[in-house]
Amino acid sequence: MKPSIDTSFFGHPGGLRTLFFTEMWERMSYYGMRALLVLFMTASLQTQGLGFTVATAGAIYGLYTGAVYFLGLPGGWLADRLIGGKQAVWYGGLIIFAGHVVLAIDLQNLFFVGLILVASGTGLLKPNISAMVGQQYGENDGRRDSGYALYYMGINIGSLIAYLVTGYLQENWGWHYAFGAAAVGMAIGLIQYYFSNRTLSAESVAPANAYQGVARKRAWTGVLVVVAAAIAVIIMAHMGTIIIEPVALAQKVAIFFTAIFFLYFGFIYFKGELSENEKRRMWALFLVCVASACFWSGFEQAGSSLNLFAQNYTDRVLSDGSFLTSWFGMSAIPTVWFQLSNSLFIIILSPFFAALWINLAKRMIDPSYTIKCAVGIIIMASGFLVMFMASQYAAQGLKVAPMWLVTTYFLHTVGELCLSPVALSAVSKLSPKRFAGQMMGVFVLTYSIGNIIAGLLSGNFDPENVQEMPNLYLQIALFSIAVGIVIALLSVKSRFWEKAGIQNKAEV
Repeated sequence: MKPSIDTSFFGHPGGLRTLFFTEMWERMSYYGMRALLVLFMTASLQTQGLGFTVATAGAIYGLYTGAVYFLGLPGGWLADRLIGGKQAVWYGGLIIFAGHVVLAIDLQNLFFVGLILVASGTGLLKPNISAMVGQQYGENDGRRDSGYALYYMGINIGSLIAYLVTGYLQENWGWHYAFGAAAVGMAIGLIQYYFSNRTLSAESVAPANAYQGVARKRAWTGVLVVVAAAIAVIIMAHMGTIIIEPVALAQKVAIFFTAIFFLYFGFIYFKGELSENEKRRMWALFLVCVASACFWSGFEQAGSSLNLFAQNYTDRVLSDGSFLTSWFGMSAIPTVWFQLSNSLFIIILSPFFAALWINLAKRMIDPSYTIKCAVGIIIMASGFLVMFMASQYAAQGLKVAPMWLVTTYFLHTVGELCLSPVALSAVSKLSPKRFAGQMMGVFVLTYSIGNIIAGLLSGNFDPENVQEMPNLYLQIALFSIAVGIVIALLSVKSRFWEKAGIQNKAEV
């Protein structure tokens, strides 16, 4: 594939514009709902919440966010083998929209049905749209890393819109309007995608390694059987025929997800008929995947324990003469708005990080993917050291200043920019080409592992036992720092795996 000469979207191919705005609105719908989940589940029945304990809500949050990314594995397979990335994104978006509509209509009775629909649709859309970004570029196109950074900024513009809208609606109009806003966001994304997807590269349309004949029919039969079985389980659980205990299930699923990651990664490595160069790149990619899982297990406290900390232990009261009070009649900062910090910092800092990698490369300074990921983990961990100090004040019965959370989100954002767009680029660049969608699915599975561990960790956040909070945050910080140091040491070797693979990729 020759390098693209299209520069119609800020110096990047026009297909990136389509993917940028589609993902922006899809992330608006996803983050808008995600920000509300733990707050809604722990809210009392008198305030139209579900009245769950923090441990149960944390486990469900982890199961949901984990499932969102785990389903990227079959989502990548469907695109690679049956329908192609373009259709996978379209149908995934439709399923997500249906899930948000269900939630907006009946939160009390159809809450879990809505979550399952959104998770299923995201599993189909998310890995494939990420892989399609890389497919807009040629093999040796130097704009690839910068393109992923720009795409990543679109994700965070969507999340910024989500937090602003859903946070305000939840506190001033109620849960139904807040969840309904997510449906509107996904609808806008679908409309935009429908009218602009002709700009996508030809590689984004057809399945990369399609089944033919009898194999194709068997694959579709298997898909239908799995969908039917899932529907049956949902109906039985809804009727009370089977009882699901969220915390125990989350613990088992965390082990299951990790096993699936190793089995699937190993299957591609040993049975995928890879060349020696492809196997070297796979080893480097494995370290990136480990770094990603550890990073997200800490970072995803944002929607759970940090969200509850903002609600219960942060001074959110606004002064009488403030802008929000005078113009919007608000007496306190909406809890969800603290997560705006991450989105704002991403939007502000993304162009600088995109330029940083390009300028370093021009100066012949090219840090390996793994060293960038290690730095990202350590910076993220420092944010939990800040929360360790803030939670000590909370343990004394004090409301802490908002800047503690804002500082934590700043450090988490810097860590995210060091790791996340770089890791996406690594998957696109280091994966065997014929397994591109599936490898993006395997990588997205690291988000799943991280999210479900994050949910289990947040279950230890007990508002009735605030003295335990400092220890929780300190443990997360120390573990993350240790992982970052180990990966940094291993990057000395992985740098050669990455370079050897890239230099010889034209042979593959």
